[in-house]
Amino acid sequence: MNNLVNSHTSALILRVSLAVVLLAHSLYLKLVVFTLAGTAQYFGSIGLPDTLAYIVFFIEAVAGVALILGFKTRFFAALVIPILLGATWAHSSNGWLFTNAGGGWEYPLLLSIMALVQIGLGDGKYAISHFLSSRRQIAKS
Repeated sequence: MNNLVNSHTSALILRVSLAVVLLAHSLYLKLVVFTLAGTAQYFGSIGLPDTLAYIVFFIEAVAGVALILGFKTRFFAALVIPILLGATWAHSSNGWLFTNAGGGWEYPLLLSIMALVQIGLGDGKYAISHFLSSRRQIAKS
């Protein structure tokens, strides 16, 4: 059992979980359900620049792919924290529970904490960055 949950598998599980949520929120929720134009309109309705919606969409999608692969994990985990804290702020008036109308703030806050922990864990052994680093070391030998 000790081998099942270690720092390498923990980093992998957290990294992929966070990535899947980011991809679901960008590619599915923002692109398909609300559309990018609708998301931009929502951003405008809460006092944010409409164009910020497109930037958020792009960062969430790219970070999601990078995190699944384990590429520059610390960088992309750090990059999404302001977005996730922004989502926490955007949902703060809806109450604690994300099942509330308009969604609450506990879910984006949890994702912010997950991203922060991911920064501490880094890529982990099961990441493309680890694989590429190992190949570079072999090539130097």
